[in-house]
Amino acid sequence: MKSILSALAITAAATLVLAGCSAGAPAATEIKVAYQKFGPSQQLDHHMRAVKEAYEAKHKGVTVKLVPIEAQQNDYFTKLALMNRASATAPDVMYEDTFMIKSDAEAGYLAPLDSYVAKWADWKQFPDNAKQAGAGDDGKIYGVSMGTDTRALWYNKQIFAKVGLTVPWEPKTWQDVLDAAKTVKAKAPGVIPINVYSGKPQGEAAVMQGFEMLLYGTQDTLYKADTKKWTVGSKGITDSLQFVKDVYQGELGPKPEQALDTTVGNTVSNEWLPQGKLAISLDGSWVSGTWLETGGTPWPQWKDVMGVAPMPTQNGEKPGMTSMSGGWTLAVGAKSAHKSAAWDFVALALDKDNSQKFDIMSSQIAVRKDVSTDKAYLASNPTVGFFSTLVANTHFRPATTDYPKVANEIMVAMESAMTGQQTPKQAAATYDGAVVGIVGKKNTSK
Repeated sequence: MKSILSALAITAAATLVLAGCSAGAPAATEIKVAYQKFGPSQQLDHHMRAVKEAYEAKHKGVTVKLVPIEAQQNDYFTKLALMNRASATAPDVMYEDTFMIKSDAEAGYLAPLDSYVAKWADWKQFPDNAKQAGAGDDGKIYGVSMGTDTRALWYNKQIFAKVGLTVPWEPKTWQDVLDAAKTVKAKAPGVIPINVYSGKPQGEAAVMQGFEMLLYGTQDTLYKADTKKWTVGSKGITDSLQFVKDVYQGELGPKPEQALDTTVGNTVSNEWLPQGKLAISLDGSWVSGTWLETGGTPWPQWKDVMGVAPMPTQNGEKPGMTSMSGGWTLAVGAKSAHKSAAWDFVALALDKDNSQKFDIMSSQIAVRKDVSTDKAYLASNPTVGFFSTLVANTHFRPATTDYPKVANEIMVAMESAMTGQQTPKQAAATYDGAVVGIVGKKNTSK
């Protein structure tokens, strides 16, 4: 009996000792970081891995679990939304497109960051428009900008010289763009004259790089911010869809099965452009990041082969060019049990040094003031200066919670026009009806 009591006493003492040791020790913490790893987003994967290593070295006892989502943009948004529905799967930190901030904040997926940025010395390096890019409808900050972008026409100077087109190329109207594509078609068999992203599989790439780059070169806009009304019955919308039809029904673009492949963006930057199979691409400032040493398809010769030109307005109307800008943020999940640790990851990932490394690696237009003026950043890419000049004449997507639904209808209209299922006028009318159904007739105007 005595031995049993002694054993129990020893066990109890050991339990107390263990309890004493663990009471003051911090519990092991794991934060999940979800982001896209697809096409040009390979650079983001490199960035996240580097930040994870630095973060864990600085924050002992905290483990970063990277959750790369290998999916095209629309599928990425869907998978991220599914993760956010349950606390067990919701990420602590997530890669969030600026145009999804308002709707995701309203859905309860994102945590407000105001209390964190208020104490963050680096916040003063972000200009007001960059700060507002991460704001919700309630005025609170839900995301911190990683960088921005602009869009223009990339063209192969060697192909242009071969078919007799002037280099540098300076198209003044949409017709100039189509005429150049027709020249390539006639004189360079086997080369795709022009790529304009279109159709549902391309998601926001079709909407922003394709449709909106056209529409904002007309006299119309997608949404009137002053009246808070969506545009319907628009000549600009019909004309933009006509341009899409001219490209695809005129056999100036990729074949429909190529254009509607979810991986065509990868094909454009990794194969068609480096291999001289595509003459013109309406695309983003980030494209050359794929061709850098740190990119998915290093191509040292791109600086000599590729040229860039602003996208002209429809008929040369002032200011003579147009562009679209967006960008991505890092956000903290509303369901995160470790919001402070998650914020520390965001702050480290977007400090001056890490922001600059990411902006250089992925050919981003810097938003931090101290990065945008840094000599190393400015010297990192010969197209940085050109794409930065487009900011003066750029446009932004409507910052409303209805935008993602309206954008889906744009994809449908584009696909109908490109495949010949509907005329541009019919596709525009179908789009108008869909928009009225989404936002209500009182929130639309001609």
